[in-house]
Amino acid sequence: MKIVVFGASGPTGLNVVRQAVARGQQVTAAVRRPADFPSADPLLRVVRTDARDGDSVAAATAGHDAVISVLGGSYTLKPVSIFTEGVGNIMRAMALHSVRRLVCVSSVCVAGTAAPGESLLFRTVLLPAMLTLGRTAYADMGRMEVAVRNSGLDWTIVRASGLFDGATITDYTLAPSSIPGRYTSRVDLADALLDATLENKFVGTCVDVVTTVGTPSLTDSFRRR
Repeated sequence: MKIVVFGASGPTGLNVVRQAVARGQQVTAAVRRPADFPSADPLLRVVRTDARDGDSVAAATAGHDAVISVLGGSYTLKPVSIFTEGVGNIMRAMALHSVRRLVCVSSVCVAGTAAPGESLLFRTVLLPAMLTLGRTAYADMGRMEVAVRNSGLDWTIVRASGLFDGATITDYTLAPSSIPGRYTSRVDLADALLDATLENKFVGTCVDVVTTVGTPSLTDSFRRR
């Protein structure tokens, strides 16, 4: 399969690219600074792309079978538009080039409520604090989710929890409903994104992915994608 990955230079994107190549897939990493991207594998192509520039997104999308979006950024209280703007350009490019399969990352915090089974401390203190700190990003992710659901594409939204760098893929939990768990390893998230893409799983569905072993402390959680 030919896959183009937007946001490929971020921590999660790098994991997606490396795992896809290891699985023998042809991958295009769409990044703003190709010269800084590690590109030593013959299955990997790196192209200069700005997700906010529709023309460069269209050029990167052409000739692929599927798109994975791991666009993201750091927390800020300023207005955020990278999710709606970037994924909007991606969806227009997919329509232009007749690419049907879209798998993209969102956050469990978009739901705005804790999963059943979470502790009182998490529900009443920690989650409200995270929702406040990331409110502009989560609001934009929510708008992105609505646009993706209404796109008419073969879409899957994968919602991650607090991201951290795990060493290896674990026996993580994946479910099409809110599930307890405050952490998602980037290697696990990448594996879930690729499984959904390559096996055409969870089409038209939003799923949560949660890592349950080897997780960090709460203070290390919810870093940038």
